[in-house]
Parts: sequence; C-alpha cells; structure tokens
Amino acid sequence: MEHTILAIIPARGGSKGIPKKNIRLVAGRPLIHFTIQAALKSKYIHHTVVSTDDDEIMGIAVSEGATVIKRPAEISRDDSNTIDAILHALENCTIQGINPDTVVVLQPTSPLRTSTDIDAALELFLHHECDSVISVVEADHPPHWHMVIREQYLEPLLGEKYFRMRRQDLPQTYIPNGAIFIASAKTLKENSTFYCKKVKAFIMAAEKSVDIDNEFDLYFAEELLKRGEYISQR
Repeated sequence: MEHTILAIIPARGGSKGIPKKNIRLVAGRPLIHFTIQAALKSKYIHHTVVSTDDDEIMGIAVSEGATVIKRPAEISRDDSNTIDAILHALENCTIQGINPDTVVVLQPTSPLRTSTDIDAALELFLHHECDSVISVVEADHPPHWHMVIREQYLEPLLGEKYFRMRRQDLPQTYIPNGAIFIASAKTLKENSTFYCKKVKAFIMAAEKSVDIDNEFDLYFAEELLKRGEYISQR
C-alpha cells in the first residue's frame, strides 16, 4: 500500500506586522508562490493543500496548482493556534477521501526552503525512529549569554557560571526556523502538536531559514531569491 503524504500550507489573510503578508510580491511573485511550488515539486508529497480564510489567497493558490480548504473565521484570528488550522485541514481532507499517513506543514513565510529541503526532511522522518521532524537553524548567540533586566540592572539569565564561559566551551544550540514540520497524521490527532517526545532536527543553513516577519525580512529574502539558485532548486 502506498504511503500517502499530505502537505498543508497555512495562510491566513490577516497579518499585524505586514498587511496581506502571504501575497506580498517577492522577486515578482506572491510570497506563498514559493512554498506552493516547492511542495508541488517534492518527489514524495502526493497532495498539497492551502488552508486559508482569504478569497485572494484562495485564487492564487488554485492558480498555482494547490487545493484550497476554506478556514473558518473562528480559527483565523490573530490569536488562533496554527495547529487548529492544521487539524481542521486534516479533517476536511479525510472527508474528501484523502487519508494521509504523513503530514508536512510548510509555512508560506519561509520562501527560501526548497523542494530539496522538503524531501531531505521527509527522508529523515521516514527512515528514522521518531515522532516528528522539525527544521531548525543554529542559534546565532548561545542562550547562556542572554541577559535580563532585574530592578533596572542587567543580570545573566542563567547565572554567572555560563556567562563567563567561552563560546567554544558552550553547547551548540538550535532554534526552529518555521520552514518544515513533519509528523504522522495519527500523532497529530493524538497530541495536537509537532513537539513530541522523540523529535528529529532537520538542520538548515541560515540563508535558507529566513522567516518573513517584517519589511526587512522581505527585502532580505528578495535579495537572496534574485540570485537565482534558490528559484532553480524549487
């Protein structure tokens, strides 16, 4: 029996930081274009759906070749959890006769993530014992050096012991970059999260880990996309 893999792209119409962020033009294309095309060019993904509450995003998604799932208003607010949209999309796919074994969530705010990255992350998930795979990038600065302000004065967050250590003596740390989340449909339904007990890290380069959150991120992503190699790898 074929192992069915579903890609879900969550794309709300609203955005506080950048109005209509998911369809802002980047290198001449709507931001969501890069994620849809990366999913469609994956050699493993069988179905690509866009979950959205926005008519304009729906139109673009369909023109790009994706299937659209209309997201209810109650899970499309600024304070809504993305996992609710994922579970809603998964339920709707089941109703339509799509019963995936594996679910890949690809946020449209990661335009530098390519089909090659997606396939490598899927291979990591499919060939290793784990509950999920989450893409990460090396942290720029170790959290051991972070500071907080207490009673108007700076203090090391984790204490003097770590703050005085050399960087090379501290463990390498990673942060999720928001590009790729993978788990079985069963795991998602049971746990409502990708952050399970056994999570494999798919490490991505910093230049591929741009997560669009502000105007500078858009500018930076566009400059990288203009180089051409990222577009050619999609």
